[in-house]
Amino acid sequence: MIESDKERAVVLGEYVVLHRTTVRAAAKAFGISKSTVHKDLTERLPKLSPKLYKSVKEILEENKRERHIRGGIATKHKYEERLKRLSQER
Repeated sequence: MIESDKERAVVLGEYVVLHRTTVRAAAKAFGISKSTVHKDLTERLPKLSPKLYKSVKEILEENKRERHIRGGIATKHKYEERLKRLSQER
C-alpha cells in the first residue's frame, strides 16, 4: 500500500512510463481520481524526481496530442454497437 503522497507520485510516474498509459487508465489502476493522478504527476513529481517527470511529461503530451483520435475511435465504436443492436432488433 502506498503510504504518502510523495511515494504515490513516484509510483504513479513509474507506472505511466512503464505502461505508457493515460491519466484516466492510471487512476483506474490505482483506484484514485484522475485529478489526484494529474496533480501528483504535474505538481509533486517534478520536485521529487525531475528525471522521471521528464519522461512522464513526454507521455502526457503525446496523450494530449492523440486524444482527439481516441475520442473519434470511441465514438465510432459507440455508433457501430448501436447499429448492431438496431439491426438485431429488426
